[in-house]
Amino acid sequence: MAKDAPPRWDRRMQQRLARGEAAALGEFYDRFAALVHSQAHRMLDDEEAADQVTREVFGHVWENPDAYDPKHGSMRSWVARLTHRESVRRLRSAHGETQEAGHTAGDTDAGAWAEELENRVLKATAAARADYIVASMPAPLRAALELAYVQRRDYRQAASDLGVTGEEARRRLRLGLQLLSTAGTRPSADSAPPGYGPTP
Repeated sequence: MAKDAPPRWDRRMQQRLARGEAAALGEFYDRFAALVHSQAHRMLDDEEAADQVTREVFGHVWENPDAYDPKHGSMRSWVARLTHRESVRRLRSAHGETQEAGHTAGDTDAGAWAEELENRVLKATAAARADYIVASMPAPLRAALELAYVQRRDYRQAASDLGVTGEEARRRLRLGLQLLSTAGTRPSADSAPPGYGPTP
């Protein structure tokens, strides 16, 4: 198989969707709905808006299965890009409506509104990318990050839980943080898990 060929599931799914198989859309939804909804909710911080984005994304997939280009990555990454695009569109649309209301009320600080919107989009984008990276990283790295940052385990406890040496637990955390840094976000120094100290 060529290096850039899409996974077999992705190719088959695209073909089934192109034939209009409703069962294929159901399978596609079962696989990616949680990803789409959680990413949209993280970006929009609104349950109803996240539901609407989820419907929009799956409607787009159903109507445009040939828009998927395997040269640009997996179907999972395509769906994540669609979700990001639709969420940003909604953020900007909501910002425009809020700005219009502000102008009606005499608020003319459009520059501050635009800056606030762009900051929100950048933060939401980084957070969504971080979620995607964590979900996609190898299970051992994801487990180390979860133990350290979610369960607040120190490296000795994490090593014990993972059945590895303390040095291996530190290595996994360091690699996980390096992957997260590509999203433009990482846990801050003051949120470092106990006992880890600075990562070398």
